[in-house]
Amino acid sequence: MSQLMILSMLIFFGLSVPVAIAIGLAALTGISVGGLPWLVFAQQIYAALDKYPLVAIPFFILAGNLMEAGGISERMVEFAKSLVGGMQGGLACTCVLTCMIFAAVAGSSVATTFAVGAILIPAMVRHGYPAPFAASLQASAAELGVIIPPSIPMILYAVSTDTSTGELFIAGVVPGILIGLALMVYVWLYARRNGLGKRDGEGRLPLWQAFKRAWLALLMPVIILGGIYGGIFTPTEASVVAVVYAVLIGTLVYRRLKLPDISLTLHRSVISTAVIMFLIANAGVFSFLLNRAGIPDALGQWLSQLFDSQTGFLLGINAALFVIGMFIETSASIVVLAPLLLPVAMQFGVEPVHFGIIMVVNLALGMVTPPFGVNLFAACAVAKLPVERLIRPLLPFVGVVLVCLLVITYWPGLSLGLRDLVYAR
Repeated sequence: MSQLMILSMLIFFGLSVPVAIAIGLAALTGISVGGLPWLVFAQQIYAALDKYPLVAIPFFILAGNLMEAGGISERMVEFAKSLVGGMQGGLACTCVLTCMIFAAVAGSSVATTFAVGAILIPAMVRHGYPAPFAASLQASAAELGVIIPPSIPMILYAVSTDTSTGELFIAGVVPGILIGLALMVYVWLYARRNGLGKRDGEGRLPLWQAFKRAWLALLMPVIILGGIYGGIFTPTEASVVAVVYAVLIGTLVYRRLKLPDISLTLHRSVISTAVIMFLIANAGVFSFLLNRAGIPDALGQWLSQLFDSQTGFLLGINAALFVIGMFIETSASIVVLAPLLLPVAMQFGVEPVHFGIIMVVNLALGMVTPPFGVNLFAACAVAKLPVERLIRPLLPFVGVVLVCLLVITYWPGLSLGLRDLVYAR
């Protein structure tokens, strides 16, 4: 039954059937062949969605869209530019830094791509940066939206593996900062080598003036992350706080968020949420059937025979996840693979939270690698460029993130140090 399910899923993928539908059809195939009652499909859909942490997903998506519509992201860009925009290559560094700040609230890389890219891709092009480079940078930096907490893929991993969402959020902070700094160093060197960004300081506000304009926007991630780590509210409750704060600042203070904007934002958020929830529901049935067939145990035995050390296992898993991420959407990969791979990883002595960070960072690369990189297509839409023009300038960014991924993989303390410090209180 399990072999037929997996084969049918791959066939559906090859026929360009949407991922969520392909997984659902494969699950229905398994139920039919296995002689199970059709009621199992409905029961497992309900079981997959009946999880409190999933409530955070629609609210974080809505918060990110409200930040874009309400002018919060624009002020974040101004502040980031006041910090790093004065040096050569500063505008490119501003793109990365803004994505890091925006990621601390939005939880979505696609939302980060549109919100920040709509401002900074045209700005970089006006300052002489090649458009393909600017779009590739934006697509790569936006993946920080799912690495720096709050993160929707981390919530999915937590729900799929019964891991603490709060611990995952804390563990993602330092790896996200590492990747952000590495990207900034690369773009700074690239700008100096190619003579770009010499006029990046033009139009840059003084730091204090930019801070006064943006302090309420910058207070948003402080409230959200501070509230989570301080034990004031849970990550799920934090998502609601983010929405309320974005509405209040966008309507009453910045006065950029009007009733038609709220209506459009709600519409976009509902569509994004429905896509993710439909995927989770179908993947829940698929995972249930694989577990019932004993696939996790069989996979564990096979990998134990294939790899004789933790180092080899992690290297093999990273290689596999990198390829999988190129063809299967990140959320689908997590909800299907995490329950299967985590028990095996624990057999090799890998801590569940650390393995979650490895999975999220690795699969985040799938958001910028063809043929199905959603960030790539979003950046192309903003820059009005065909995807093929971004491939060559994108490769160095992928290389930078891969180097950071190896550091994160083989230095567990980078992810777990802050987690242990917070939970040791």
